[in-house]
Amino acid sequence: MTQNPSTAPTYRTHRQILVILGGLMTGMFLAALDQSIVGTALPRITSELHGLNKLSWVVTAYLLASTAATPLWGKISDLYGRRLIFQAAIITFLIGSALCGFARNIDELIAFRALQGIGGGGLMALALATIGDVVPPRERGRYMGYMGAVFGTASVLGPVLGGWLADGPGWEWIFWLNVPIGIVALVVTSIVLKLPHVRREHTIDWLGAGFLVAAVSSVLLYTAWAGPDHGWADGLSLSLLIGGLVLAAIFVLIERRAAEPILPMDLFNNSVFSITNALGMVFGISMFGAIIFVPLYLQIVMGMSPTRSGLGMVPMVAGLFSASIPSGNYVTKTGRYRMFPIASTIIVACALLLLSTLDADSSYLRVGIGMYVLGFGLGLTMQLLTLIVQNSVDVRHMGVATSTVTFFRNLGGAFGTAVFGAVLNSRLSHHLEVSLGSAPAGGSINTNNAAAIHNLPEPVRGKVIDAFASSLHEVFLTALPFVGVAFILTLFIKELPLRSRNTPVPATATEP
Repeated sequence: MTQNPSTAPTYRTHRQILVILGGLMTGMFLAALDQSIVGTALPRITSELHGLNKLSWVVTAYLLASTAATPLWGKISDLYGRRLIFQAAIITFLIGSALCGFARNIDELIAFRALQGIGGGGLMALALATIGDVVPPRERGRYMGYMGAVFGTASVLGPVLGGWLADGPGWEWIFWLNVPIGIVALVVTSIVLKLPHVRREHTIDWLGAGFLVAAVSSVLLYTAWAGPDHGWADGLSLSLLIGGLVLAAIFVLIERRAAEPILPMDLFNNSVFSITNALGMVFGISMFGAIIFVPLYLQIVMGMSPTRSGLGMVPMVAGLFSASIPSGNYVTKTGRYRMFPIASTIIVACALLLLSTLDADSSYLRVGIGMYVLGFGLGLTMQLLTLIVQNSVDVRHMGVATSTVTFFRNLGGAFGTAVFGAVLNSRLSHHLEVSLGSAPAGGSINTNNAAAIHNLPEPVRGKVIDAFASSLHEVFLTALPFVGVAFILTLFIKELPLRSRNTPVPATATEP
């Protein structure tokens, strides 16, 4: 099969790849760190800006913009080249970060977080797509493990840095810290990221892009804002959900007719592509749900400060490290990968069962074991899904295929966070009413502030903490059915031979 020179891969040597990887990981670290560093200081930030009632919008604005922008970055990078668009994403992220630090009211911060999110949506997907350009799939596993390690490092450093900066130099430095890191990423990528790109005739599908952004925005506003604030069956909430689904259907129709679609529908004819993305979305629901609520257990039930809870997450990161790098090396050595998603779902299910047994008197050792097992399970497959998708598509679709994996995983994460948050709030109200009676549970106890809970007098404090422990028990159990669905999906993943440096790339994006 003759390879079209405009889509021929530009695989590099191991030494060249390590240099390129350094620049890409710096950009990825920016996005990964932002996901964890802001949350610690968010109550203080919104309090100083007199916008505590809009706290959720600071998170929602970033999530909304980054998720909606991710497929667009991937497609544009396929058309114009990876380095230029990756650097544009970094610059957009840095401008948003700098403006966030200068925000003087909550509305400005929300707007600048949205701008920051637009850039953040491209950092992760484009870094992984670039790895797909320079490393053949057969060798890609060993490098994907290093990428997974970036997430683990950022998840520990983020809460620690966020708490320290908010208590010390000021919360503004949480955003300004991104600027020097981003400048280093720009310099390194300018020097080492020299990838040939052949321009081809194209037309940008602006209509499809508009409907995609509108559909994603409506669904995410339902899951992250309207549902939690107004009720899942409220008229406004249902209008957003139904509107999002209708817009998504129109988007599919547009993409089927577009000359250069943002998300080619032919990709979904490939069962590996469609099943792996479905798995990523379902896995994202359980993964993000668990990762978000484990720190809540450490802070509320165990009484740790935000900074200490960040350090308390080390076992999860250790588990992620100990699984991602060896599994990546194994895939590179043998070319076999199907066993890892299957094993991953089983291990994550065991971890959730273990975490669901925690109560107010559980030792940190017991919590740490649960976190380690959870991290190990996630590490087996978190980056491997990207490799599976990249191996199944034509090189010319590398950017859009990679960004689609991130897109569906983020959608799953947003949905999981909303669902598990609703479960927590519902069950917490129930347990508080049972243990304290209806009067105290109403409005006299601030359950949104860990410090306020631990300042409560006994026996109220103990009962509130017990109620939180019981509610988190049910949250972890709620995640289990989603892991079960993920396990079923893993059984349908086909194990295609991983392309090597000399393997011709499939000529189409349909079923190999």
